[in-house]
Amino acid sequence: MRNPRSFWLLLLCALSIPAQAEIWECIDRDGNKRFTNVKSEAAGCKPMNLPQLSTVPAPKPAATPGKPPPSAAGSGDFPKVDPSTQQQRDNGRRKILEQELANEERLLEQARRDLAEQEAVRLGNERNYQRVLERLEPFRRKVALHENNIANLRKEISSLR
Repeated sequence: MRNPRSFWLLLLCALSIPAQAEIWECIDRDGNKRFTNVKSEAAGCKPMNLPQLSTVPAPKPAATPGKPPPSAAGSGDFPKVDPSTQQQRDNGRRKILEQELANEERLLEQARRDLAEQEAVRLGNERNYQRVLERLEPFRRKVALHENNIANLRKEISSLR
């Protein structure tokens, strides 16, 4: 071949042709379906006629001038709640968050007691410091988890109206 550029261009064009495979649907005696694209396994199966895949996105609906799209947050048909109902909802939410905060504080105290217990045990029994650290790590993670939960709950409560 005299021109290597034309060879590579022809090869590129041949490889860019979309791949198409035949798909067969097979149903066994028990009624189980199996799909295959291997012709040798498709004996007694029926070919499936699949439509061509479309990669063109659907057009967006045209907006009417002067009217916001229906998904806008400030649209007139968005449901409104009267202030007293909203206040009741906020009070209920605050009560739930305060209960969760009290529960997390209780769990934090228990986790701290468990950690202190394990630290006291390590002084007498274990000589390998790395094993001590590995044994204490789950207890420290539990304390950190509850501290993080408490901080997040307090932040959530402070953001209420």
